[in-house]
Amino acid sequence: MKRLEDELRLRLNDDEQVPYPDFGAMWERMEQPDQAGPERMMTHSVPFIRKRKVKRIAVAATLGALLAAAPVYAAIHYDWDTLLRWNSGVQSALEQNLGQELGQSITRDGVTLTLHTAVVDENQTVILYSLDIGKHNKEELWSFAGVSLKDKEGKVVDLEKGSQVWDDKSGRFTGYLQTDWTPSGGTAEVELSAHGLQSYSQQEKGLELDPGSPKLQETAISQDGLKSVAVQAFEQGEDKVLLASSVVFDRPETKDWAYPRIAVYRNGTEVRSLSGGTFGTPGEHGEYTMQQYFNRSDLTDGSVSYRLLYTKLEQSLDGPWTFDLKLSKEKMKSGTVIRTLNTPLEENSQSVLKKMVITPMQIRVAIENSGKLGIMPYQKYELLVGGKTLEGRLWSSEGRKPRTETFRFERPVDLVITPDTPIVLVCRYKVTYHSGGDTPVLLTGIGTQKQTLTTNISGYPVKWTYYKQNGNLYVESESESPVFGGVNQTYIGTGKNRKIGKPVTANFIGDGNNKAIDMYKNFGGTEASVYMFFYSTDEPEREARVSLQP
Repeated sequence: MKRLEDELRLRLNDDEQVPYPDFGAMWERMEQPDQAGPERMMTHSVPFIRKRKVKRIAVAATLGALLAAAPVYAAIHYDWDTLLRWNSGVQSALEQNLGQELGQSITRDGVTLTLHTAVVDENQTVILYSLDIGKHNKEELWSFAGVSLKDKEGKVVDLEKGSQVWDDKSGRFTGYLQTDWTPSGGTAEVELSAHGLQSYSQQEKGLELDPGSPKLQETAISQDGLKSVAVQAFEQGEDKVLLASSVVFDRPETKDWAYPRIAVYRNGTEVRSLSGGTFGTPGEHGEYTMQQYFNRSDLTDGSVSYRLLYTKLEQSLDGPWTFDLKLSKEKMKSGTVIRTLNTPLEENSQSVLKKMVITPMQIRVAIENSGKLGIMPYQKYELLVGGKTLEGRLWSSEGRKPRTETFRFERPVDLVITPDTPIVLVCRYKVTYHSGGDTPVLLTGIGTQKQTLTTNISGYPVKWTYYKQNGNLYVESESESPVFGGVNQTYIGTGKNRKIGKPVTANFIGDGNNKAIDMYKNFGGTEASVYMFFYSTDEPEREARVSLQP
């Protein structure tokens, strides 16, 4: 089972392995007249936070509870500290006895779900549980298809970002469920419902791939709801290769749990892919697409083999497991501070710090950006608190305000904060987005042979490589200047005849890679005028510091 847990943990915790949005569709929406007011425009512009990056893939929501946590309950001892090793804020709250004991169990179809403790503050609600499934096959992992809270008014809130592991000592799964929702007052009566308990196993299918071939390589899978996989290799400089893959399902529901990926084995040992990959972006016909980067030497040196790894649904229990709870954040009140800020991030900045909420579990800082795209100008956020440096994580929940991003900082167990404790927000690695303008890059003599030309964009040399392959036009852009962050996305033509390129690569801010590839399907011409939506420039050493307290 460890192999499957590691696989799912990779999907949930590797910030680099994420999908990117359909920029073409979003750009189309942004260009439409604002028929529904500013909120509509703001909502659709937020996903441009990074060049081609949005929130984590749906696995974080659909697999619900997959990695860690909970306190001691009844006569069974759980090693919660080990499970909470990535969540020091909950650890801190439990050590201060700020959890609310629940102690409720329900058995359905021979499976017992026990809710042990709730930790509730102004920032979030965390519920810690154990799951007793009886006799357990350690090669399988169990999780709920959906878990939600419903308040007395009938409003339903999905519980997200759950984590779960197997505990050998208790012979049960232990985990936690988490949501941004908290009682609007001190307490709230809610109904927690979990349904669709499913078990999964890890499966694989051998693949015959040639990473040196630019052709699309297709393999029939024909098992467990997966019909086929197609892989295409792209050179990424001298030392890196991109494997762009797509999986077609003959049972559409399989995509809800399969989460396939290409695994590379060299001399019998799996090779870890490089950062910057994506999983789960829908293709034109509903296929599941992936982009994975590898060192060229890992694909050419030694004995190399390839496999398609995926999860298989073994069984499902409907449930539901339903609990009536009264959740309270009263224990947290004495340790909670809410500060209204309204402080510019820096001089003449479109980003304004709006609010800071300090609780015994977590510090959250909300930043509002009034720019056209709502993009945060910096990529790395830290808090300097009481001699400690806390790393920030972006938290974009379903109920967040348009153009407002919330950065969360987990509190270490031993961090003491008083009204006089200095708190400084440090923002690093500035990225600026620029309009692509109205001047196109003219591609001529388009054919199967690769051709290159170099243009000057605001003083930066940008090399364009273009060619046709499998009837499609590929347009690559890159620059030798490290200040040039890369081209966001391209399009051909203007007006109603405009064609928007489909990104093949997913580039991330701060990864040092400014190469991008767009694909135009079924391109029949020999010339094209290519425009850019945006390009970015990077200032890795630039930083901004803002004092939040005292």
